[in-house]
Amino acid sequence: MATIIRHMLLPLALLAALAATSATVAQLQIGFYSKTCPQVEEIVREEMVKIIAAAPSLAGPLLRLHFHDCFVNGCDASVLLDSTKHNVAEKDAKPNKSLRGFGSVERVKSKLEAACPGVVSCADVLTLMSRDAVVLAKGPNWPVALGRRDGRASSAMEASHELPPAYGDIPLLVKIFASKGLNLKDLVVLSGAHTLGTAHCPSYADRLYNATGEGGAFLDPSLDSEYADKMRLKCKSLNDRSMLSEMDPGSYKTFDTSYYGHVAKRRGLFRSDAALLTDATTRDYVQHVATGKFDAEFFKDFSKSMIKMGNVGVLTGAEGEIRKKCHVLN
Repeated sequence: MATIIRHMLLPLALLAALAATSATVAQLQIGFYSKTCPQVEEIVREEMVKIIAAAPSLAGPLLRLHFHDCFVNGCDASVLLDSTKHNVAEKDAKPNKSLRGFGSVERVKSKLEAACPGVVSCADVLTLMSRDAVVLAKGPNWPVALGRRDGRASSAMEASHELPPAYGDIPLLVKIFASKGLNLKDLVVLSGAHTLGTAHCPSYADRLYNATGEGGAFLDPSLDSEYADKMRLKCKSLNDRSMLSEMDPGSYKTFDTSYYGHVAKRRGLFRSDAALLTDATTRDYVQHVATGKFDAEFFKDFSKSMIKMGNVGVLTGAEGEIRKKCHVLN
């Protein structure tokens, strides 16, 4: 374990330049907890090593949790809050029904509460865990500026409106990303996160079957026909929830560039993946990375985009709160 931890720490110095323009955004700082909880990253990392060793398939879901948090009212851990009698929270919105990893976040948070009670926010915990999930899946490392505070509101309705949909085309996706301060390159780069994880059939079945689910198969023309035939063997109907499909077949537990190879061959799982081939800029990037010769470039780009996304709409200073448990307000 010590060897793995050292491996994860080494690239921080090399990547420090990536955070140069972001470290002070909205009062976020590298080493924010240096006096109040100096071992924060070590504690998170040690627990993440154990979590991913026990369940390697959790790397993708933990990264997705961070994405879904940041796209709804910013990176404030609102996606972790439970619904109450008077409020339906983000985690119960339709796009979030398949989210996983909540227990792992609580596990890490409890370790931090034992070491540094009431100090480290759930928003920072989730941001660090998503970074470490990528690293442990053999992806890049990047420095994480800390100091986020936890939001007090969580709305399923807002989640349904704000999250980029799996069926999104480029104009819609660009609009959603731009509303978060993210550009077209961030869109194509962060789509590379689909190298990790799995998806339930209903999220892509409309590419295989007609709207009524009757009358035989339907083929989305942007989807490779042979790949579609294979997908139908797993996905029997529009509402089939019994099977999971790998978003990056063959390496869904490893962070690499093979996702772009699949997209370039019209074998991206979602319509939003296929949409990357409809815009000249995103198509060029997909085809460039798909050659397998520019992994280091993609890793650097992904690190930069993750830093940008991790700064979206953060609460700092006296805003929000530091939750004792991530699933409930203090």
